[in-house]
Amino acid sequence: MVDQSTYEKWLERVYSKLPKTVERRERFEIPEVHSFIVGNRTFIKNFRQICEAINREEQHVLRFLAKELATAGSMEGEHAVFQGKFNEALIRRLIEDYVKEYVICPVCRSPDTRIVREERFRFLVCEACGAKSSVRGS
Repeated sequence: MVDQSTYEKWLERVYSKLPKTVERRERFEIPEVHSFIVGNRTFIKNFRQICEAINREEQHVLRFLAKELATAGSMEGEHAVFQGKFNEALIRRLIEDYVKEYVICPVCRSPDTRIVREERFRFLVCEACGAKSSVRGS
């Protein structure tokens, strides 16, 4: 059995080993989708902001969304434009699917990743844990 003074010495020793400042990690958040429909086209107003937040190239995200929506997609300034009428909830869900597949590390769940191409294959490389996972081509 450990006496009180020994316990307090161990406790002080442990506290002295802890860092003085605790690193704070902010939760990864995807910006809210802001879209509108004009005629038979859907515009995503903040598309560039979304791509910057998830740290991915606009063309890669645009191709993914166009493929999932089964329609043509293009960029007009900072807006993404898709042929057809699509609501914000659907676009939001597809962007979340994109983030799960092409942004979040499957090993450590960190969003600090990048896509690298090696020969014919693409890999998701995590800058936090170093994991390298294959992703489907897009």
